[in-house]
Amino acid sequence: MDQPEQPTAPRKRTGGRSARVRQSILAATVAQIAEHGLEGLTISEVAERAGVAETTIYRRWGTRTALVADAVGDLAAEANPVPDTGTLRGDLQQLADQIAHLISQPGIARLLGSALALSVDADVDAARRHFWNDRFERTSQVITRAIDRGELALDADPREVVETLAAPLYFRLLVGDRPLDGPFITRCIDNTIARYSPVD
Repeated sequence: MDQPEQPTAPRKRTGGRSARVRQSILAATVAQIAEHGLEGLTISEVAERAGVAETTIYRRWGTRTALVADAVGDLAAEANPVPDTGTLRGDLQQLADQIAHLISQPGIARLLGSALALSVDADVDAARRHFWNDRFERTSQVITRAIDRGELALDADPREVVETLAAPLYFRLLVGDRPLDGPFITRCIDNTIARYSPVD
């Protein structure tokens, strides 16, 4: 006698509508901050821009600061491949270009500034630290390889090297509100290499 056919369990969807809704809300959050600043960020306007109900946002994030925290944390997940050109200068050029591309995007500079302003909030501060730590951890291997190749001093600290490259880029755009042009990026790379090169 044939066994009765068992009902098939519903397949779990990876991503799907929920992921798309989340991304549209985070994109709307960044866009709102870009246009109106943190002080002009409201859940109602984010919901309208994203095409969702306010309750959808409140159900998932609860507060405005939690929404900002997730938007900052989402930046850390951006898939920037770790450079491996075979030379320190080539790797630093790609790193600098990635940083420049990220923070030059509409709203990103203002979003990062908002995260700094809201650092007293535990969720936002955790997201901000995750953003920076993730970027430093992933790029440290670039510096380790350069040390192994003899392009940098043996005692060069990977995080310090990346900070030396990145800090002027962030400062110029976030504080000075000036463009990250090619000559400036080249100067940052030259200064970084000169500071940590092996002493003859």
